Amino acid sequence: MPDSTHLLIFIAAGWLLNLTPGPDVLYIVNNALKSGVRAGIAASLGIVSGCFVHVLAAAFGVGALLATSATAFTLLKWGGAAYLVWMGVRLLIAKGGGPPVAPVALAQAPQPANLRRIYQRGFLTNALNPKVALFFLAFVPQFIAHDAPNKVVAFLLLGLIFSINSLPINFGYAWLAAKAAQRMETVQRAMHWLDRVAGLMFVGFGLKLAMSDNPSA
Repeated sequence: MPDSTHLLIFIAAGWLLNLTPGPDVLYIVNNALKSGVRAGIAASLGIVSGCFVHVLAAAFGVGALLATSATAFTLLKWGGAAYLVWMGVRLLIAKGGGPPVAPVALAQAPQPANLRRIYQRGFLTNALNPKVALFFLAFVPQFIAHDAPNKVVAFLLLGLIFSINSLPINFGYAWLAAKAAQRMETVQRAMHWLDRVAGLMFVGFGLKLAMSDNPSA
């Protein structure tokens, strides 16, 4: 596990990255707009459950890679760095705060929802998204010390922290969508600036990863 300072940076970075609009946020917001806060919460829980699948897969994959050759480490390092920088540049040049919510959703009154189905779709949407796996592979290892006695356990704990810490943000999106739908345009303007800050963070993390040393060296 990282020290307290790096752990706080990890938590803060996770919150900021979760604030950045994306497919998961759009799924939560659309369900909350259509069927209320409970539907948004069900969507959030499904998405976080899907994250656990990626955390488990990535943790054991990273552990195996870091225990092998320098070539495997270099491939992981440069692949993760390129992915983070690419994501950062996309956010920096984005024209707005993510895809707009469909106007028809704003106009409709809350509709009855099948919470189990919303949860299941949220889980599958996240668990079957390879980009989420790439994100965990690129982001979490930066906060694991090279001399950590058990990198797999450290990855699992950090992945668990990241996933659980996303719940307040996701629940907040659900509440905002259900209670302040008519102000969604204002919220999206704020997201525009969050995109820029998160983009800079992605680029910074990517450059940091690119300059990291091989832990077996």
